[in-house]
Amino acid sequence: MEEKLQEDWLDARLRDEAPYLDDAGFTSRVVQKLPTRQVRRAYRAIIPVGITVAACIAAYLVAGGSSFAFDTFANIAFLPRMTILIFVGVAAVLVMAGGLAAAVSRARGRSR
Repeated sequence: MEEKLQEDWLDARLRDEAPYLDDAGFTSRVVQKLPTRQVRRAYRAIIPVGITVAACIAAYLVAGGSSFAFDTFANIAFLPRMTILIFVGVAAVLVMAGGLAAAVSRARGRSR
């Protein structure tokens, strides 16, 4: 903990004492000439929508095609324990894959 406080103090001290180099507006001119970053928003929308659709289809199938909460609960309650564990595992993998796809999409947007 004390090491972190010392690092924070040192970082603050170095930032405060850093001399400003006058570049006669060079930095601002370069930044203005840089192309704007293009963000692929289509990928960001497809990932949560796809996961939502998959979850809705899974819920519909587990419910036996009915829309009643009691039937869904009864169907899940009577499933074998191994089947429930498999469903939970598949759901976890799907959520992680969606998060990984979102992270990769975001990283690609930053690198270009």
